[in-house]
Amino acid sequence: MAKKGNRVQVILECTEHKESGMPGMSRYISTKNKKNTTERLELKKYNPVLKRSTIHKEIK
Repeated sequence: MAKKGNRVQVILECTEHKESGMPGMSRYISTKNKKNTTERLELKKYNPVLKRSTIHKEIK
């Protein structure tokens, strides 16, 4: 029987790309422990369209 864990998959979307109005989007999939990290996740990830690292926030 599979064990139910606290780890869930979350989708991270670039905030700067959304505001710039350029076509396309930059999204990453990551996991987090929902028991230890209850607030939304924010990570710096590479955006290939903007060609630099930007802040990616968790979307629901």
